Amino acid sequence: MGVFFDGVQWVCALLGRLTSKLYPLMILLIFGVVILRYFFDAGWIWLQEIILWMHALIFLLVAPYALGEDAHVRVDVFYRKWSKKRQALINLIGALFFLCPFSLFLFYSSLDYVLASWSIGEASRDAGGLPYPFISLLKSTMPLTAMLLFLQGLSMSYLSVLRIRND
Repeated sequence: MGVFFDGVQWVCALLGRLTSKLYPLMILLIFGVVILRYFFDAGWIWLQEIILWMHALIFLLVAPYALGEDAHVRVDVFYRKWSKKRQALINLIGALFFLCPFSLFLFYSSLDYVLASWSIGEASRDAGGLPYPFISLLKSTMPLTAMLLFLQGLSMSYLSVLRIRND
């Protein structure tokens, strides 16, 4: 069982690290758009859309990694003062009753949205925007993220149970 969750952690870490490499590229593209717009009075809608979608892609694919590294946002007014066992119990409850159900909801509710995008061959609504299949590919990361968050929630639950038993 631990090998499976190690695999989940590895995949999420790999995706997170690879995706984080898009930040410098995104910054360069933004800089390029600004230079083009203000110095050359030029701009391309597809380039602006790439930046927008790159930001969404970074957010979606780094979220499971951040969760696995315990680097997500947490309001820990009480949490940090509690014992490791109590923290593990809170993580277990949070993962099983909030994270996993929300992830499944996100997965199933995004499927129709993604399938509709593929079935109509969705492209940008703006003239000169991204062509098919870019939009559909990017929308497909939503159920992928939901599934990775779900698996990370199960992994957190497993680790929490181990911590509760060992303390």
